Amino acid sequence: MPLTKHSPSSGRASPADNKYLHPNGSRLSGLFHRRHSPDEAYLSYHDVRLTHEDVNTIKNDWLTDNAIAFWEEYLEHEKLRDYPNANIVLLRPSMAFLLMNTKDPLELKTALPDFTKTTHIFLPVNDCRDVTHAEGGSHWSLLLVSVLDGMAFHYDSLTPSNLSEAKLSTHRISQLLGRPLKFINLDDSPQQENSSDCGVFVCLVMQHLLLGRLLKAHARDKISMSMRGKDVDAKGGRQEMLRIINARVKEGERRRSRSRSPAVKQEGGGKGRSKSPPRIGVEQKEESG
Repeated sequence: MPLTKHSPSSGRASPADNKYLHPNGSRLSGLFHRRHSPDEAYLSYHDVRLTHEDVNTIKNDWLTDNAIAFWEEYLEHEKLRDYPNANIVLLRPSMAFLLMNTKDPLELKTALPDFTKTTHIFLPVNDCRDVTHAEGGSHWSLLLVSVLDGMAFHYDSLTPSNLSEAKLSTHRISQLLGRPLKFINLDDSPQQENSSDCGVFVCLVMQHLLLGRLLKAHARDKISMSMRGKDVDAKGGRQEMLRIINARVKEGERRRSRSRSPAVKQEGGGKGRSKSPPRIGVEQKEESG
C-alpha cells in the first residue's frame, strides 16, 4: 500500500492557484505519440473495458472515469470477495456523477445497487456539473458514507476544491437512503503536490480506508476516519496499478491461449494476436456456471 507517514513539505498545492488544476479543465493531456489508437481496448476486466488511453493516464496523467472504475472493480473482485459478510458498496464514477446531477435520486433507484443492507458507500466525486460533457471536470475527491453512523466523510487532496460537490453528493445520497447524513470535510486529508494526482489519491485513500480500516474492524469497534499523519505515494500507486493491470493482461492472454480451439486458430491462420483485448471475468463466470 503506497501510503507513508506524513513528512512536512513546503510545496503543498493551493486550491486557489490555477496551476494546480488540470489544464483546460480537460481529462486528456500528454497522450501523444501513441503506437495504438486511444480507444483501442487494452484489457477487459469484469465490467470494465480499459483502453490504451485509460492506461496512459495511469502512467502520468489525470485519471479517467474508467481508470478509477477499474480500481473499484479490482478491489471488489479481488479484495472484498474475501469478506462475504461485508456490505460495502464501491459506487462507480459514472453512477456517482449521475447521482450528484439528478435532482430526484429516487428516479435512479433501479439503476443503483440495493442499499438496504449497505453499511458503507464509497463515491468518487468529480467537479463537473455539465451532464452533456463526457469526461469533463478538473478534479477528483472521495466521499465515504457511513450508513451505520449517518455520516459522510470527505477526502479532498486539494481541499476545499470539491467541497460543494461533496456536499451535494451527500444530500443526494441522503435523499436516496431516506435519512439525514452529517457531512464532515476532513481538512487533514493528504494533499497532492502537482496537477494530476487527484484520481490516484482517490484510489489509494479508498483502498486504505477499505482494507486498513473498515474490513479490519470488529462490529463494535470505534474507527477513526481521519487520514492525519499519512502521505500518499502517488508515483508508487501508479506503478502498482500498472503492475496489477499488466498482470491481468498476461493472465487473460494465457487463458485465451489455453482455451483457443483448433478451429479458431485455423480461422486466424495460426498467426498474429487476437484483436480483442485479454479478458478477466468472463472465463471465471463460465467456469463457475
